[in-house]
Amino acid sequence: MRNENTFGIHFILRMNKVKNGKAPLHARISVNSSRVELSLKTFVEVCDWNSSKGLAKPKNEKAKELNSFLEQVRGQLADYYKQLQLQRKNINAEAVKNLFLGNEKREHTLFSLAEYHNTNMKNILSHGTLKNYFTTLKYLRQFLKRQYKTADIYLTDLNYQFISELELFLRKHTPTDHQKRLQNNGVMKHLERLRKMVRLAVKMEWISKNPFENYQLKFQKVERTFLSEAELASIENKQFNIERLAWVRDLFVFSCYTGLAYIDTMRLSPSNIVRGIDGEHWLITSRQKTDISVKVPLLPKALEIINKYKDHPRASVNHTLFPNISNQKLNSYLKEIADLCGINKYLTFHLARHTFATTVTLSNGVPIESVSKMLGHTKITTTQIYAKVVERKLSDDMRALRDKLGRVQSGKLVSQAK
Repeated sequence: MRNENTFGIHFILRMNKVKNGKAPLHARISVNSSRVELSLKTFVEVCDWNSSKGLAKPKNEKAKELNSFLEQVRGQLADYYKQLQLQRKNINAEAVKNLFLGNEKREHTLFSLAEYHNTNMKNILSHGTLKNYFTTLKYLRQFLKRQYKTADIYLTDLNYQFISELELFLRKHTPTDHQKRLQNNGVMKHLERLRKMVRLAVKMEWISKNPFENYQLKFQKVERTFLSEAELASIENKQFNIERLAWVRDLFVFSCYTGLAYIDTMRLSPSNIVRGIDGEHWLITSRQKTDISVKVPLLPKALEIINKYKDHPRASVNHTLFPNISNQKLNSYLKEIADLCGINKYLTFHLARHTFATTVTLSNGVPIESVSKMLGHTKITTTQIYAKVVERKLSDDMRALRDKLGRVQSGKLVSQAK
């Protein structure tokens, strides 16, 4: 919560429940943007109620006694509010109501939800995915400290305004560990993770309403980057004197010819290589991200790389197909490789997967259904993104050909004119 809390109490009749001219009396408690109603277990004649003042019309002794009772309730609620101010930084209307009713109900906070989520998901989500959640929580801590001057917040205090302010904070925030601000999709990813945790809170009945209900995540379409045939060949044929660069190059090229993601490549063992129904070598595994089975007939280049590392001591001791390396180091070395090969693209290991989908398979006439199965996609629409990229490339190639033919034709006309 913010330093300056707004607190209010107003007594109202529930006019939607009028019966025989009487309506139930409620106290409406407001703390900042949170609001709850408290039933006072009594009915009041509608004609004897002053709705603007929130009191009974003092025309008889009974009405005066009711107003005296309401002032006592107001005083008690105010005392409980002050008590919360002294005890805790976070205050909401539900907490005041619970104290009045004598309910020792535990208020769930954002970070108690995060702890519950991460503890229960650590055996389900991959290490990389959990690491992303920890990054999101790091940003949330910074946001709460700067915007709300607190270390945590009650789930019941989350609302549309909170999410909007968090989005603005993420867009403007410049992290200390790298120079660039988060781009749109990076901001949306953090909000998406928060939304998943909040949905869990709704399912657990820790909150009754989802603050993301009217909030729409707006991802921007990103063009899939991939290597052309010439760029892929330049990496394949480059001679590296540094062993680590040759090793990383081989891992990257292997992925270009199999479409495997980083984590799935690192998990491969010799048992993943089998003879297929055609008598050729196949790679059979499952994606860690989705647990979808993946079967890829091995192309000659991929087999060549497998054979190169089959007796490597670091691979043998771990019973893996290749010696392992962290994704961070691998991508760092790929930047060096891109510079040495004169490739002006942001080279990451995942770009190899894009290259397999476009340059190696779709551009060579492999049906999109087959490519989708080899990539382990659950939906064909995901693979169609790559198909659109290939179509755009073909369009650009044909435009270049038209321009070339046009120049040749123009040259012939000029010669004839002479």
